[in-house]
Parts: sequence; structure tokens; C-alpha cells
Amino acid sequence: MTIPESQYKIFAIKYASHERRSGDNFIGGDSHDISMPLDYFVWAVVGESNTYLVDTGFDAEMAARRGRQITHPVEEGLRQIGIEAGDVEHVIITHMHYDHAGNPELFPRARYYLQDREMAYCTGRCMCHRALNHPFEVADVKAMVGRVFEGRAQFHDGDSVIAPGLSVHRVGGHTDGLQVVRVNTQRGGVVLASDASHFYANIQQGRPYPIVHNVGDMLEGFAIVDRLADSADHIIPGHDPDVLERFPPHSEPTRGWIARLDLDPVQANHE
Repeated sequence: MTIPESQYKIFAIKYASHERRSGDNFIGGDSHDISMPLDYFVWAVVGESNTYLVDTGFDAEMAARRGRQITHPVEEGLRQIGIEAGDVEHVIITHMHYDHAGNPELFPRARYYLQDREMAYCTGRCMCHRALNHPFEVADVKAMVGRVFEGRAQFHDGDSVIAPGLSVHRVGGHTDGLQVVRVNTQRGGVVLASDASHFYANIQQGRPYPIVHNVGDMLEGFAIVDRLADSADHIIPGHDPDVLERFPPHSEPTRGWIARLDLDPVQANHE
């Protein structure tokens, strides 16, 4: 008997921002040299019986250290959609960079889901190289090791079903164990691409982001994301401010801060 897929709501919650030029967001730079800032998100995948948080963000101390600006702390954004951080039981980590795996004390009850290869990557020989280790924070890696020994980590090797209608898929590229998350919603299969594509432009134009472990895997990852998503409008990049323009807000007070990705976009995704 086939078990029907569950449907989920998805909330994109912006918690920080960083001003950048477009040349910083593509290998080989960009001739336009325009403002192209990063927004930082976590994503809440909310089902009838369980909530899954995708990534955990960073806090004000890390923002100051890294020169980023907190717009709303992660826990404040979660509270706006009726979730208390201390009650979260499931966290999917797309990869272990500081902006996706921070806030180590915020989710004391959670089990963490990540790829085998990501844990091996962030604790192995590649971390001997500054060019690869600078987006990681030692404290975050140590915290994940602690969860392993506490029995609060669950590892995956490639594609895995987390729950009916919710699955993870290793694409690599940006980091060796980067995974994307496919979520079944009322409008179809949405892919939270995370840093498989920082911006819509990365995947649509086939132009890799410059922080990368393997360029070939990043380019192949674009094709994997395309294949997993029901359409281009079902692909959600990891840091593009345009996400908050394309999708309806959770509420009027959270416009420009929290968007509903399970609802149809209000602005078409033009490739």
C-alpha cells in the first residue's frame, strides 16, 4: 500500500543581512558591479504532527564577529509563527557553515539531521586549509560532535526520506556534504536549495558562487535541484532577498521578514 505524502507549510524567516557587490557573488566576478546583498534565512517546515527547522542561523555575537547585521533573532522569528525554539525537536542542517549551523544552545531538545560527508568534511583534512575552513566555526563543529555522543544526531548518505513528503538530497559543491530539502506542499514539490544556489541568478545563469569546495559538484547540483523541484518557481535559493518579494508574507507585520513558500508566488520567477 502506498502511503500518501504529507503536505507542509514552509516559512522563510530572515534573521540577518550583509551588504555585498554583485562581483562577490559569482566566480569570475560580475561586470555589472551593482549592490547584491545577502539575506540570511532559516526555514520552518510545519506539518500536522511535526515541525522541522531547516538550519539554525547565528546569533548577535557571531554577527558582530563576522560583520553581519541581525535584523531579527532566529528565536524571535520562530515565535512570530507560533514556535518556541526550546520546543523544536527536529533540525535539518543543510551544511555546517557558521550561518547555517550556529546558535548551538538554542534547540536543546532537537535531533539534528545531516549528511555523513558533511561531518567528515568539517572534521577532516580539508579544514587544514584556510580557504576552506573560514566559513566554519569551531564551536559549531564541537557542538555537533557533542550531539553525536548525546545520541542527538542522525546521519544520511545521499538521498533520504525524513518523513512522508519530506526528504534530503546530497548535492555537495559548496561544501562536500551540502544537502537540499524537498518539501511536499499544497502547490507541489518545493526545494529549499540552501547554498546549492545562493541567488536565483546562480542557478538560472549557471554561474557558481565563489565559496566552493568542488565547482563541478556545484554545477551538477544545479541540475539536481532543477530535477527535484516541480518548476523554477519551486526552487528557493539560500540567500536571495528577492524570496521575500516573490512570496506572500506570513502576515502584514512580518512583510519583508517572513514569507510563506508553500503558497503561490506573487511575482513570477523569470529565468
